[in-house]
Amino acid sequence: MSTLSPATARTTPEKSSPPAVIRRRGKSRMDPTRNNTAAGIAAWLLALLFATPVLWMILTSFHSETDAATNPPSVAANLTVDAYKEFFGESSGVSPWPSLINSATASILSTVLVLVLAIPAAYALSIRPVKKWTDVMFFFLSTKMMPVVAAILPLYLFAKTVGALDNIWFLILMYTSMNLPIAVWMMRSFLAEVPVEMLEAAQIDGANLILTLRKVIAPVAMPGIAATALICFIFSWNELLLARVLTGVVAGTAPVFLTGFVSSQGLFLAKVCAAAVVISLPVLFAGFAAQDKLVQGLSLGAVK
Repeated sequence: MSTLSPATARTTPEKSSPPAVIRRRGKSRMDPTRNNTAAGIAAWLLALLFATPVLWMILTSFHSETDAATNPPSVAANLTVDAYKEFFGESSGVSPWPSLINSATASILSTVLVLVLAIPAAYALSIRPVKKWTDVMFFFLSTKMMPVVAAILPLYLFAKTVGALDNIWFLILMYTSMNLPIAVWMMRSFLAEVPVEMLEAAQIDGANLILTLRKVIAPVAMPGIAATALICFIFSWNELLLARVLTGVVAGTAPVFLTGFVSSQGLFLAKVCAAAVVISLPVLFAGFAAQDKLVQGLSLGAVK
């Protein structure tokens, strides 16, 4: 048997034997299940906090005016539908349907016009970018920097001069110009995620611009289109200042009709809450109908 010299023995590393006992270290991180549970409880509490005013509005709409005006508010008051009867004109004789129809007409038509204009503009700014497209995007953004109240007087004088006061078509034009910059910004970010290979394949097959937008880009960007349409519809439906100043009896919208319940004599809280509940329903229905598309559209482009 060969033996190692002392020098060789000193230079040869010795294998360290594993420790007989390994002490278990304490948990440095919390249990993932516990973290998920705490996050879920916090999310539900936050959602309940945001939903409390809406739930209180719904409850107040089923109270009488006397009970709704008590301070502190009475939770266990008797429920009644008198406020809803007042809103639908059973006691006052004033029907809300013309205002609701005006709001639906202005919101839907302006949203369609915004999409018709915004999608080609976003195509030119993202897929086939024009020269100095950043300046164009800044121009669109700069149109939202001036508050509407600063332009309301020139708009009123212009509408009065051309005879467009209390005209639903002029209101549609205002809503289209109001939502177009937002739609262009949103649609540009959505169309930027369309694969270039699909567009090149469409060009090879001889598709023109209209066919490419309709058959190639629209199906891919449909979640983004749905999200943009829903946001434009909500902005148009909830708009009050332009409708209050530029309309009257014929073209008045639902928010304008709602403000008609506010009086200086008091005891109007239940009627206002009932009107707010009814007027909020179309927006809620539209949101639930496009919920899946809305989530996909708002998250489109968030992950590279």
